Amino acid sequence: QVQLVESGGGLVQAGGSLRLSCAASGRTLSMYAMGWFRQAPGKEREFVAAISRTGGVTYYTESAKGRFTISRDNAKNTVYLQMNSLKPEDTAVYYCAARSSSLGTYAGRSAGEYTYWGQGTQVTVSS
Repeated sequence: QVQLVESGGGLVQAGGSLRLSCAASGRTLSMYAMGWFRQAPGKEREFVAAISRTGGVTYYTESAKGRFTISRDNAKNTVYLQMNSLKPEDTAVYYCAARSSSLGTYAGRSAGEYTYWGQGTQVTVSS
């Protein structure tokens, strides 16, 4: 079992940047594909970005392409989400998620594919 803790959220003005971190404990992160999801008030949780175990495969939702970058440091058991050019519509609670996988290229884009979840970190972008 792996435990996930997100950090790095906060209040930022539109156009600003934040870097979210997801620290894992309990198991080595290199065994897991990782994803970032977000949930705004009154909306369903939605996919943001995903990365394969080795970091060789990444996926982004359309709205995140060109602005967000997902990365991982398996030696530090941490996954990151660098968010640039933030917009008010990016306001949400951001969650990281993990799923063990034997496929080095796997990176799920659906919340239902993930087994473990963090508690979330709030990101608020003011206009």
